[in-house]
Amino acid sequence: MTDTLSEAERRDWLRLARTENVGPVTFDQLIQRFGTAGRALEALPDLAKRGGRRLTLAGDAAVDKELADGAALGARLIASCEAAFPRALAALDPPPPILWARGRVEMLDRSSVAVVGARVASAAGQRFARGLASDLGQAGQVIVSGLARGIDAAAHEGALPTGTVAVLGGGIDDIYPPEHAALYGRMVEAGCVVSESEPGRTAVARDFPRRNRIISGLSRAVVVVEAELRSGSLITARLAAEQGREVLAVPGSPLDPRAKGTNDLIRQGAALCEGAEDVLRALDGLRSLREPDRRYDDAAAGDPDDALRAAVAALISPTPVSRDEIVRATGAPAPAVFAALVELALAGRCELAPGGMVSTS
Repeated sequence: MTDTLSEAERRDWLRLARTENVGPVTFDQLIQRFGTAGRALEALPDLAKRGGRRLTLAGDAAVDKELADGAALGARLIASCEAAFPRALAALDPPPPILWARGRVEMLDRSSVAVVGARVASAAGQRFARGLASDLGQAGQVIVSGLARGIDAAAHEGALPTGTVAVLGGGIDDIYPPEHAALYGRMVEAGCVVSESEPGRTAVARDFPRRNRIISGLSRAVVVVEAELRSGSLITARLAAEQGREVLAVPGSPLDPRAKGTNDLIRQGAALCEGAEDVLRALDGLRSLREPDRRYDDAAAGDPDDALRAAVAALISPTPVSRDEIVRATGAPAPAVFAALVELALAGRCELAPGGMVSTS
């Protein structure tokens, strides 16, 4: 952790984060192994070649454009190693490498609760979300959501006077749906908008699980107001549980499909939420979030040989498996196995997911 990166270090950090096949897990492993983004960038071509494929590094022109576009919006780029990075998000293992923020950035370090739910929400659900967000805001909580239609928008509106954060799937300027342009403008003035993506990027389907991970990561608890059984809000709830956050759900009529997801969450052990008091009670019993102990130095990672690399690759399939299982199956030292996985990931031959899971890309 450092107070702030130099301009050159920030460019390296951004360039590494934007290089193909470098997701949060690979990024974190590279920083642990090489100590700085600059040294990791120097090593990348050789590492990817060992994995079996050439790698294209993010270019200086793309980095220049992203920094210029962010500056033109008045947005701030915060690296996960900097003191200004939100502490709750830094507690993820691993955190997103970078975050663009626009608005009142200080809100990102206040105690927060996510309120999420259906886009096609009932009038009653929207009223409940708006009132819950208002009550929690008056109790000192910042409300986090995704600026989507329905429950998200109602939660933001309820919390605008006290503090609210919107997490976007696209770039920091990707206002979706378009009719939320006025709400977005109010958020920039009175709240905060954040994104992991580069300015100018239009969100696609694969961006929303990453967006949901940040929503839950910024929050000490997640409240799901309405959700069908196959809902992105349930992904946010699952991520919250994996991250050690409290999960609450608002019960609903079994006749309403929008209640099936929330009722199922309660059936699986989520706390029932009938108002702000339930959320505040859950927060009282929640342990403080601690940042994982990461070593940003030249941690010895081992140097896997061709035989180990081939053995590791043979153990990976479309079915996710934990890194620890791969270590046990090979019988090799964990650092060498992890190094082999990074090389394969850089070559596009596997995907390293948060939580220690590995699968083919």
